[in-house]
Amino acid sequence: MKSNLIKSQNQRVERISTSTLVIGIDIAKEKHAAQAINFRGIVLTKRPILFSNDLAGFEHLEQSIRKLQKMHGMNDVVVGMESTGHYWFNIANWLVGQGIDVALVNPMTTKRNKENRDNSPSKSDPKDALVIADAVSRGFYTPFAPKDEAFRRIRVMVTNREHWVVKSVRIKNRIHRWLDIRFPEYRQAFDDIFSDRSLATLRRFPAPSDILQLTSEQMVQIWSEYMTRPGGERGKNKALELQSLARHSVGDTSALEEDKWELRHLIEEYERIRRIIDEADQMIEKALPEIPCSDLIRSVGASVPATAAILAFGGDLRKLSHGKQLLRKAGLNLAERSSGKYKGQIKLTKRGNSLLRKHLYFTVFHLLSFNGAFQAMHVHNTEVKRMTKMQSMMKLIGKLARILVALAREGQAFSPDKAQPPLAA
Repeated sequence: MKSNLIKSQNQRVERISTSTLVIGIDIAKEKHAAQAINFRGIVLTKRPILFSNDLAGFEHLEQSIRKLQKMHGMNDVVVGMESTGHYWFNIANWLVGQGIDVALVNPMTTKRNKENRDNSPSKSDPKDALVIADAVSRGFYTPFAPKDEAFRRIRVMVTNREHWVVKSVRIKNRIHRWLDIRFPEYRQAFDDIFSDRSLATLRRFPAPSDILQLTSEQMVQIWSEYMTRPGGERGKNKALELQSLARHSVGDTSALEEDKWELRHLIEEYERIRRIIDEADQMIEKALPEIPCSDLIRSVGASVPATAAILAFGGDLRKLSHGKQLLRKAGLNLAERSSGKYKGQIKLTKRGNSLLRKHLYFTVFHLLSFNGAFQAMHVHNTEVKRMTKMQSMMKLIGKLARILVALAREGQAFSPDKAQPPLAA
């Protein structure tokens, strides 16, 4: 795999020839700055090209590029920019539409090379543009190619869904905090405080003092407004349990009415966000059949959100040659610091998409609950190879990545027999 990386790096370097004009752009919200160099790194602009983040500015940049090409006799051009934030989307897509190649530079590369020319930690837009152009001329970039419309749509849906998932987690944490202060014994009655019965309780009688004012029959009657089957022996026992916990609660009662007002709005917000997430899941599920290989990924046992995230950030898996490429996109490849006799600890680079990394991890975690092949490999790793559970999880994520790429390339659904080779000690 290392030889493939070196080969790819060499190909990117060879892409920059004597007839290539290299443009580096420092992206900003309103006004961008660009610098031009040749393949040797010689600066070709007397002053930086400043242009606005609109059509007039983009056309000014193109005119400046064509003028420099004509002046220096160059028939090729590559424009580099950092792949950070979102302000680069429009200029990158517009340049590609004009037939100009775009290269994306990792912001870490820019940060670590900004002192190469002047041995100074100073920072400015023209200097950053020059550093980006230098990185491109040395092959430290990734070619930018807009994805197919179906992949772009699924990526937008997954990203938007994650925004609401994060908001949902924040709201849930605030509800947990409320209970920790006002009714810390509450979780003894409810394993899941976001179940229908629990949410109904938090809406109508969340504090111990509210519960003690009601009989068990009244509590069941209130639950019936939110549940189809609130009563029975289970409902009555739950009401009695809550009353018992409320009598001995040590929760704070100061400013209780004001805090109940906040809880009411937290629950309303939580339910609103849950409806948005459910709607996003329906949109994703409807769009997935349009994506190549989505059915093959689902055959492994991946959930709808996980399948969408793998395709959104992993791209078309048919174009990958090995599962390690998918791991690199997720930042799950390994890195070691060693020098001479010193051997450092091997760690995950985490230089990749965090959402892809998250869903690969949770997919394996999910598979270990029902997939026989993955369960057997996990047992073998922990009991025979004496790995920790987390080490086994990381190894199984690598296995999953290889399986997904193989399924996509061969066009075959998942087979447990093929996934689990003979396990040797």
